[in-house]
Amino acid sequence: MSTEQQEQQFIIQRIYVKDVSFEAPNSPGMFTQEWNPDTNLDLNTHVNPLSSDNYEVELAITITVKSSDKTAFLVEVTQAGVFFITGYAQEQINHLLAAYCPNILFPYAREVIASLVSKGSFPELHLSPINFDALYARRLQEEQAKEQGAAE
Repeated sequence: MSTEQQEQQFIIQRIYVKDVSFEAPNSPGMFTQEWNPDTNLDLNTHVNPLSSDNYEVELAITITVKSSDKTAFLVEVTQAGVFFITGYAQEQINHLLAAYCPNILFPYAREVIASLVSKGSFPELHLSPINFDALYARRLQEEQAKEQGAAE
């Protein structure tokens, strides 16, 4: 094993809820209407470098559910984690921060969202898994296409 491989470390230092909000602006009226949900999901990640090898990664999820053109509920969760990453090339660090860390955070955020929706007395909401690796690859392709377009 080379020295470089031995020095690579990825350590989860902390996982926590950074921000949470649940709103049901049309309750209790929504409970007496036919339930025909229209769900909109907005997903964002943000990386905050804390020191040379420590990073905070935030996974922000906003879900708006409407029924009969009225907002049934709006839930916003920012799930965050602090990760110690060392011994990797910058390209690998970028991938870890943009895809691997959000993959770790997502199940925690999904559980918080499911709990909030349930406590709001709405039907269960279970988010499907998200392929953060595919999202990262697509973002890289878009950036490369922009760079090629700017160069031409």
